[in-house]
Amino acid sequence: MGELDSIEERSPVSVLLQQWSGGDAAALERLTPIVYDELRRLAASHLRRERAEHTLQPTALLNEAYLKLANQREQNFDSRAQFFGLAAHLMRLILVDHARAKRSAKRGGGAQNLPLEEAFARPEERSDLVVGLDDALKELAEFDERKAKVIEMRFFGGMTLAETANALLIGEATVGREQRMAEAWIKQYLSGSK
Repeated sequence: MGELDSIEERSPVSVLLQQWSGGDAAALERLTPIVYDELRRLAASHLRRERAEHTLQPTALLNEAYLKLANQREQNFDSRAQFFGLAAHLMRLILVDHARAKRSAKRGGGAQNLPLEEAFARPEERSDLVVGLDDALKELAEFDERKAKVIEMRFFGGMTLAETANALLIGEATVGREQRMAEAWIKQYLSGSK
């Protein structure tokens, strides 16, 4: 175990996460003010990529994610990065549900699959991208869960290479390789080649 690991184990966040994992529900209440700003930054990061008229605000996304976090049973967090990985996953689920509801409300209801870089240039079609990306990640996870988690943490979670590597207990170079391979696969999927 490296020096960074032992420092993280002693951090207030890690101690509270371990207490919460051990069944201490009050630990989540003590943890929330400590991680609130970072969770709100994560929520704002998600929503910055959304279209300007998006109806969810960072606080609403954070509140929904917090409720889902509070209802988690038998979580065993070994690190702060794993906690933020779960928060990113929950925010992804909330945004996908929101996008699916928006898409079904649109006339025609059909989604258009777009390459990632195109979708960022066309924010009005972002909800379709979120749904398409979620479908792609589900399929990718069926045969390579780690690549799907890398994309989820990097794209939905806004996590750095180092944070993603720490959460997945792999090296940064491996995260980079997994991300490039997953992005190539997702682009093929979104273009209809899969």
